Amino acid sequence: MDVLSDLLHRARARNALVRQLIQRPPWALTFADTPPLTVVTTLAGHACVRFDEAGAAPIRLTAGDIALITGPGRYTIADALSTPPQAVIHGRNKHVVDGNEAAPGIARSLGPRTYGDGLPGATIMLRGAYELRGDVGERLLGMLPPLAVVPSGPATRAALDLLATEAARDEPGQDTVLDRALDLVLVLALRAWCARAEGGPAWYQALADPAVGVALRLLHEAPARRWRVAELAAEVGMSRAAFAARFTAMVGEPPLTYLTGWRMTLGADLLRNTEATVAAVAHAVGYDDPFAFSVAFKRARGVSPSIWRRQAR
Repeated sequence: MDVLSDLLHRARARNALVRQLIQRPPWALTFADTPPLTVVTTLAGHACVRFDEAGAAPIRLTAGDIALITGPGRYTIADALSTPPQAVIHGRNKHVVDGNEAAPGIARSLGPRTYGDGLPGATIMLRGAYELRGDVGERLLGMLPPLAVVPSGPATRAALDLLATEAARDEPGQDTVLDRALDLVLVLALRAWCARAEGGPAWYQALADPAVGVALRLLHEAPARRWRVAELAAEVGMSRAAFAARFTAMVGEPPLTYLTGWRMTLGADLLRNTEATVAAVAHAVGYDDPFAFSVAFKRARGVSPSIWRRQAR
């Protein structure tokens, strides 16, 4: 499994929240208590996304464009920058703004996960909320910008059509289908964004590199293995010195430093999500000595594994 797939697999919570809005102007929805990662797209018409954070520039989405939004900040999606919010969304709950006569149209159900007035010429907007888990989720978010916009393209359009079709259905196994469809849209959008970005993000270049990318995959596939730099270099057909220099330049840290950080991430999630002893967690992430693991964990997280577990729960 490649590194990005591994991160998505470990970080993803189930039961994706996918909603579709079909609405004629004027309309505006403010999203508060936002999830760590949101996928927003317009399937027809256009929409504006404006942020409460000072200095954050609004964006405009046309049909087929995708916006990936990270972070906890509030934002509003509307037909125009000047349209005041008609409702505020807190998690799965919708609160109508007092005195707004147009708000009932926003809340009207048109079918499974679909709301609005459904009139001809309406904007069709799709929003998928990602709930990410634990330290692996934080690591994935650290690889993404606060906002990434992917223009409409043939690769993403087919995936969006699939997600929109499934969002409007209500059949057995629908949550699982939506989870997978949202994963597909996210990965395709990330690919398209990385391909368009100037020079590409450093982490994406590292994953695509024939030597460093293979080394990262090996570290993720077997984090408990007693890796040595020379062994990794031999696996990718490079000298030890050349590989270490290339890995450090592309990833931003030496190979074994990266491995230690990944082990601490996995260890933190095992402490949070399982009842395994500290010794068992240590062994699972490559430490025969629980004391050595505790020292490394405290250096990385600031507290011992036992204290971190109590605080995390």
